[in-house]
Amino acid sequence: MQDRAERKLIEKAMKAPYLALEEEQSLAKRWHKKQDQQALHHLTVAHMRLVIAMAARFRNFGLPVADLIQEGHIGLLEAAARFDPERGVRFSTYATWWIRASMQDYVLRNWSIVRGGTSSAQKALFFKFRRLRAKLQKSMGSASEIHEEAAKLLGVKTADVAMMDARLSGPDLSLNAPMRDEGEASAERMEFIPSEDDPVDETVEHMIDGERRALWLTDALDVLDTRELKIIRERRLSDEGATLEALGTALGISKERVRQIESRAIEKLRSVLSREHPALSGGTA
Repeated sequence: MQDRAERKLIEKAMKAPYLALEEEQSLAKRWHKKQDQQALHHLTVAHMRLVIAMAARFRNFGLPVADLIQEGHIGLLEAAARFDPERGVRFSTYATWWIRASMQDYVLRNWSIVRGGTSSAQKALFFKFRRLRAKLQKSMGSASEIHEEAAKLLGVKTADVAMMDARLSGPDLSLNAPMRDEGEASAERMEFIPSEDDPVDETVEHMIDGERRALWLTDALDVLDTRELKIIRERRLSDEGATLEALGTALGISKERVRQIESRAIEKLRSVLSREHPALSGGTA
């Protein structure tokens, strides 16, 4: 059923007439200036063959062609929303980039459960390395030689190429999968991954120190007058972090005056904290 619907979609797209430059510009202007939905529909239908042709280039990643076409259609609509007909560029030329980008993002999100291609260099490596590897294998024997040459040609690190090669060469593995198939007591892969968290004793120590410093600071705030306290709370103790200009407007003073009051308040806090708690080097705030 899905294959039949996919074939009908492709057949319909291929039968859509090409647009002459004048007609394309007219439709684009009607959509750009008047949000004419009929013009948008006519413009996108005429360019669906471009989406289908692009989807064929990504079919080797093992993802459904219908889904690739759907993602490409989203890119096509994005291109239509951003296209400026006054620049004199053909819509197909402009839309190609958005269609490709949409499909590439879909492939990167769904090809593997491990997210990859987070930078432009990594995306280029992901989409170009497989074909480049096949080409280099004809003239180079070892994997290390292939990795070094590919790194030079793609402008990335050799280690990145080696890692991508490993990803493209093997399937995803569950962290809950046993290391061996022998017996029921086999250790899972997850058990061999080193933790990046701090040791528990250090975590507790940091938490206690943080709570202690927070109490010291709360007590020290009593040395500030009302205006100083407001500025410190708004500038230093608030998640938002108010600007000098905003506080100046609220208090009816200049932002430079706010800065001076803030500096004076910080010095007061440092003085009382260093006096009451000498071990707290450097004070706070």
